[in-house]
Amino acid sequence: MSEQQPDQTNIFNLAEQYPNVAELCNALYERELINLASSNIKDPSLLKRKLSGLSYHIKNAAEFLINEPTPIEVDVHNGTWKSKQAAKCPATKLIGNEDELAKAHNWFAQHHYRGAVVCIYVNEYGNEHIELDSIDMIPSSAEKLHANKHGWFNLDGSSLEEAKSHTVIQMVKPNKAIVSAACSGHMWNSKGKTIPRALTLRELLLSTNINWTTFK
Repeated sequence: MSEQQPDQTNIFNLAEQYPNVAELCNALYERELINLASSNIKDPSLLKRKLSGLSYHIKNAAEFLINEPTPIEVDVHNGTWKSKQAAKCPATKLIGNEDELAKAHNWFAQHHYRGAVVCIYVNEYGNEHIELDSIDMIPSSAEKLHANKHGWFNLDGSSLEEAKSHTVIQMVKPNKAIVSAACSGHMWNSKGKTIPRALTLRELLLSTNINWTTFK
């Protein structure tokens, strides 16, 4: 009999300790494999690296979702966070509000560091959602931050990237409602709530680094 790989052993050990972890891992594997199959990755070596690290990342995500106490629940059948969805996007009232921009500036001036998880409000053609991103660059000579996916922002959260037509992007000061909506994939349009989106594995892993005690 061939020896089990370390990642396989870890997942089997988790399954013995937490009965729902196998179902959760299956949901995460299925979703991420579909995402990779439909991605635009053309470099075989990059695809190979992503596949080789899949077991490790899914084990870590599943272990956190099953084991760590958070204010929101886990849907083990779909591999997602779930929380009650507000009638309107909780970040909408922060957009273009000078008082809120000032509060955001004060917040990010105190809480910015490399690796910090941030919430990005996205409005595309009237379709709203909040994404999880992370800070990966902080210049010492300027009051701006760089998010890994969404690029450069002022400390007040306003985007420094070239605006796309019919698209609004802003880094928003987090609170419990905003972070819960981001983790749960909540979406809205002009008519109100729509079907939540499934977080990417990257966003799901970012959600495991959130310090919920920071938010009200």
